Amino acid sequence: MKVRVLGILSLLVVIIVVTVSSVILTSASRELTQELQINRVAALNRFAQLASEAAEDNDTTQLQREMDRYSELYDEGILIRLQQKTLRSGGLSEDQPEVRDALNRASLNLSDTTLSPIRAFGSGGDTISRSFGTASQVLGEVVLEVDLDAARQKLRERWLAVGTAALALGALLLLAASRITAWVLRPVHRLSKAVHELESTGKTSQLPEAGPPELRELSRSFTTMADAVTESMESQRRLIADTSHQLRNPVGALRLRIDLLQLALRSEPEKEAAAGVVAELERVEEMLDGVLKLATAEHRASEGATRVQEAEHKRLAVIDPYPVLQGEVERAAPAAHRAGSQLTLLAPTSENHIMCDPDELAHMVGELLANAIKYAPAARISVATQPTQGGTAVVISDDGPGLPAEQLAASTTRFWRAPQHSKIPGNGLGMTIVERLAQANGGRLILEPGDPHGLTARLEFVKPKEGTHA
Repeated sequence: MKVRVLGILSLLVVIIVVTVSSVILTSASRELTQELQINRVAALNRFAQLASEAAEDNDTTQLQREMDRYSELYDEGILIRLQQKTLRSGGLSEDQPEVRDALNRASLNLSDTTLSPIRAFGSGGDTISRSFGTASQVLGEVVLEVDLDAARQKLRERWLAVGTAALALGALLLLAASRITAWVLRPVHRLSKAVHELESTGKTSQLPEAGPPELRELSRSFTTMADAVTESMESQRRLIADTSHQLRNPVGALRLRIDLLQLALRSEPEKEAAAGVVAELERVEEMLDGVLKLATAEHRASEGATRVQEAEHKRLAVIDPYPVLQGEVERAAPAAHRAGSQLTLLAPTSENHIMCDPDELAHMVGELLANAIKYAPAARISVATQPTQGGTAVVISDDGPGLPAEQLAASTTRFWRAPQHSKIPGNGLGMTIVERLAQANGGRLILEPGDPHGLTARLEFVKPKEGTHA
């Protein structure tokens, strides 16, 4: 955003500076032209007066002397045509086209005393002319050559001065635009960062009141809103966790009473009914355990970005995931054997390290292995680590029935279960817990269909920063 705003402001600065400079330089050109024109017209009028007197006295000696002195002083030619003869100085000749045209216009009693605007990088000179005589008779014409080089040099010097001033002004305006843009956009960037932080962690630090009054008020409003949202989310998590925890006591007491009741039952129908109650009670206990785990995982995920930043800042040790995978595979091996599944741990081809809580990694891998064993019986299940472009992935795949694409997208939703698995015990929280724990450790869970069938779960973690210790 800052680049775009600065680009627009820079364009406006350039337009303003160029416009102001053009006006100043045009005015300077007009001023120099007018000054030169006034000076040379005065000289033209003087020579016309001298020529008129010389024509009356029939003596051009003094006139020629004045013409030569002027040409020597200003390096400009003069041509005066009398009825008897033509006087010249400075090399000006009627053979030149512009002089001939000037003489013709003057002979028609048409004065030409206007100079063209001076251009800084032009070349050549100009001429002005007028006639002299009485009110009823033209006695002759005067043509004066005007040298524009000196005026052009002055104009170029003014161009240099104005250009230098324009560059300095432009730099000053751009610096001011940059400061003002930073002053205005800094609170916006802080607000954007706070929004992302609130989205990812559920909390955010208080925004400083800086920038324009409107943005300061917006920062105050956002801080108030963020505090309310954080408190609401925290209260909701505490309510879920406390409720689940408190329900365990009456559920435990209820299970004890049912166990005592089973001891008093004699008939088979009564025992079957009690067994159904126990099964439902176990389902409730499993649900409460899942909700507690989910509440813990979501709390971890809400602090995930902060935890990863603190880990990088404190340079906490990264871990080798292979020993964790080895322990979970050994723990899941009996269940896999009972389900007829073949569980394989592939040795890593290279040394891979990730930044992750080892207990939470074990929890994630255990959940994924339990799902694979439960929903893909008699399948081949493999566990491995793979290097990725940005880090390392823990990959758990099976060649079971898998899930259609539309079900994969919904598999991490709370309490969601695939219709074809409705008769298999479960609470639909396992994948959600894994996803939240992955987020808490700066990673992500990716579910993909296997080839040619099955399901692949990838836990991708970013590469630890250089300098961290394994």
